[in-house]
Amino acid sequence: MKKFTALFLSLAMALSLASCGSKPAAGSASTSGSASTSQGTDDPYAKLDPVELVGADSTGKGAAGQLFGQLVASKVAEITGDKLTIDYHPNGDLGGDADLLRQMQSNDIQLVVCQTAPVVSFVPQMAVFDLPMVFSKYDGDTIDKVLNGSDSQFKTQISDAYETAGFHLLGFLQNATYRLTTANKDLKDLASFKGLQIRTMENNNHMAFWTAIGAEPTPLAFSELYFALQSGAVDAEENAADTIVGNNFNEVQKYLACTNHILYVNQICINKDAYDSLDPAYQAALDQAVSEALSEMRPQLAKIDTDNKAALEKAGMTIIQYDNSFFDEVLNLQGVKDLYTKIDGDVGGLGTTLQSALAAG
Repeated sequence: MKKFTALFLSLAMALSLASCGSKPAAGSASTSGSASTSQGTDDPYAKLDPVELVGADSTGKGAAGQLFGQLVASKVAEITGDKLTIDYHPNGDLGGDADLLRQMQSNDIQLVVCQTAPVVSFVPQMAVFDLPMVFSKYDGDTIDKVLNGSDSQFKTQISDAYETAGFHLLGFLQNATYRLTTANKDLKDLASFKGLQIRTMENNNHMAFWTAIGAEPTPLAFSELYFALQSGAVDAEENAADTIVGNNFNEVQKYLACTNHILYVNQICINKDAYDSLDPAYQAALDQAVSEALSEMRPQLAKIDTDNKAALEKAGMTIIQYDNSFFDEVLNLQGVKDLYTKIDGDVGGLGTTLQSALAAG
C-alpha cells in the first residue's frame, strides 16, 4: 500500500510539473513557444492549403517584363512561406501575348505580364494607352500615382473594365520611359517627320498618329525590320531603348529621337475567378508582392533606359531631345486632336479621366 501511495504521488507531481511547463509566464522565453509561432499560431497561412498559380510572359530574355514577373513570384513565395507559389514561365515559353491572355481568360494559366497593346483585344478600354504623348510631360511618380494609386479614379475605372473581361488588374510597371524613334534622318523638328517611312505595329491608333504628324507608317513584321532598315525599305522605326540596343538597330540607324509618344509600361493581371477563389490572406500576399516588386523595379527601369541611351550614343547614334514646346506643337495638330476624340469615345471617356488625373498631379 505504501509503495502504491508513493507511486501515485510521484505520478501526480510529474503531471503537475508538465502542466506548468506548457504555459510559460508572459514575456518569458520559451523554445516551445517559438516553435508554436513558426508553425503558425500567428501565421495567416498556417491552416491554408498550398496553392500554385501558373504565370507567364512573352518578353525577351532579361526584359523588364520578365524580371518583374519573376520578382513577383519570388516575393509571394517568400511572404507566404511557399504556401502560395507561382510556377512562372518567361520568354514566350507558353506562347505569345495573345495566346497567354486567351489561356488566362479560360483559366488554363492564371497570371500574365505583358505590355498594354495586346490587352486591348480583351479589355477595349486599354486603348487609352494609345493616346499619343499623353504621358510625355510627366514624371514617373506622377504617372504611378494615376496608374496605381489607391484613390485614383482612373485606376478604379480601368480595374472595373478588367473585371468585366474576366480579369483582375494587379498593377502597372513604368517609370516615365517611352518608345523612341530611330531614323536615318535628323528629326530636329516637327517638319522633319513629313514623308518619313516609319515601321509601326499593326495598330490603327498608332498608325493614325504617325499620319497626323506627316509621316508614312508601314506595318511590318518585327523579324523583318532590321533588313528593311538596312536596305532602306523603311527609314525609321519606334521602340524602347533596350529593344533598340538588343536588336542592334544602331548599326542601321543614325539618329535616336526621344519622341516619347507611347509609355513603356507592363501590366500584370490574373484571372478573376482564380483571384476571387484565393483566401483573403493569399490575395493580400499577392497584392503585397506586386506592390513591393513595383517599388523595387521602378528605379531599375530608369537606369535601364539611361544606360541603353548611353550605349546607343557610344555606338555612334545622335540623340535628339525635345522640350515641352515640341510635344505641345504635336498635340495641337488637328489630326492628333481628332485622334484623341476618337480614342476617348472608344474607351467611354476614360481618356478624359486620364488627362485630368495627370494634370492634377
